[in-house]
Amino acid sequence: MKYVDLYTDGACSGNPGPGGWGALLVYGEIQKTFSGGAKETTNNQMELTAVIKGLKKLKTSCHVHIYTDSKYVLEGATKWLSGWKKNNWKKADKKPVLNQELWQELDTELQKHEIEWTWVKGHAGHEQNELVDQLACEQRDIFTEK
Repeated sequence: MKYVDLYTDGACSGNPGPGGWGALLVYGEIQKTFSGGAKETTNNQMELTAVIKGLKKLKTSCHVHIYTDSKYVLEGATKWLSGWKKNNWKKADKKPVLNQELWQELDTELQKHEIEWTWVKGHAGHEQNELVDQLACEQRDIFTEK
């Protein structure tokens, strides 16, 4: 099984507002970056989208080590997701899960791979996190009115 590192980040001005996401896939010596954005979104939506888009780039099942500075994505995927699914996409307070469609899409992608998660502190000099943050911000800025 291939071992792949996936670094992701999202950015948003206002919440909601214009946003962007960035991702970096690393397989051995091969590195690929990609990014995108939206005119009206939230930071959490962009963080989720970055991971989804990164996983969708993989053509075969891999061991994927995902690095994110989003505790929302990390804790959602590792702590909350199974409960949400059992409770018909309702939180403990019986309210609907926010960003349900993105969480469902992420869940589908996660099932295809062996996943390992690492939280990294954002804006702290982590080289790959800084790169994906820059990609996300560049995309966000495309949608930001000057």
